Amino acid sequence: MAFQPQNEDPLLTPAEVAAMFRVNPKTVTRWSRKGQLTAVRTLGGHRRFRASEVARCVEAMAMESRS
Repeated sequence: MAFQPQNEDPLLTPAEVAAMFRVNPKTVTRWSRKGQLTAVRTLGGHRRFRASEVARCVEAMAMESRS
């Protein structure tokens, strides 16, 4: 079992982030390459996204759509 500190923000896969935004996972990867979302790279080179940052982006997009 891998050690993971209790206070660390959970990491989400591109597919999980895509489901939250209702877009294709490749779109999430493009956002990451453009710098719109910050990705953490795993040892295998896969992208993971911090849940707190994704939640802030979802809220920001919701606020934009309301105005």
